[in-house]
Parts: sequence; structure tokens; C-alpha cells
Amino acid sequence: MKNSVEILGSKIKKASVGIKKLNEKAVIPSYGSEFAAGADLYACTDGVTEIKPHQTVMVPTGIALELPLGYAGLIYARSGLASKKGLAPANKVGVVDCDYRGEVKVALHNHSEQAQTVDPGERIAQLVITPYLMAEFIEKDGLSETSRGAGGFGSTGSK
Repeated sequence: MKNSVEILGSKIKKASVGIKKLNEKAVIPSYGSEFAAGADLYACTDGVTEIKPHQTVMVPTGIALELPLGYAGLIYARSGLASKKGLAPANKVGVVDCDYRGEVKVALHNHSEQAQTVDPGERIAQLVITPYLMAEFIEKDGLSETSRGAGGFGSTGSK
């Protein structure tokens, strides 16, 4: 795969991601448009999955990933599924580490008051591949001063 692709005069970096189907019915993630940041993840189930109100169900995708070193896969809600059915990842953002080789599953939570269903092959979440930095945490007796200081939630005001 090329390291980058040019779109509208700008280069977008690409990374090769290994993928293994763990189930013959699995669908390879795909992008909904040429500018989409997230690739759709698909339910890989034998039948319709019911998710009761305020229940969380682990929905398999039938795939495993081999992400490049220094990259993570972030699993986000699909806006249509979240706004129309109330279904979104229970942990808000799932993280697939680059050393994980097991099946990618989505912990779908039903935020609605009605039971919802997920069909086999339905798009259930989106996967964003992103680089990350590993921090070296250095314990100190004091930290540098800033104008914000220790001001927490809401301390910068609202506009």
C-alpha cells in the first residue's frame, strides 16, 4: 500500500493494516466516503441480536487486526446508529492496541427505552486508526505554573 494518497491537492498518510477474517461471514471494514476518517465495522453474528434498554451486548466483528507499531484503533459510535437507535459503544471509545491479536468486538450499549436489534452484517461502529505517543512518566516535587493552575471542570467559563 502507498504511504500516502493525494486528495484535492493534499496528501493523506496511509498505514498498512493486517486483517484476518476469523469467520467466513465477516465483512472487511470499509470507508463510507473518500474523506471518511472512520472505517465501518460490521456485526458478524449468526442471527439478529436484541439489545434491551440500558443493556450492553458484546457484538463480534469476526475480524482480528495487526496494527502498525505506534498506532491504535479507536472504536467510535456511528452517528446514525446512536441518534436513531440509541446504540453506541458502552465505553464511549474502545481502544484496540497494536499488540492485540484477538477478535475485535464492540460493546454496544442501548441508551434508549426500547429494545433495539442489530442485524448480521449491519454497520455497528467506526474504527479510526491513529498514531499515539507513549509517555515516560517522571515524578516531580512540583510542576510548572500556568494561568489556569488547578482549575478543573468549567473553570475556564462558558461561552
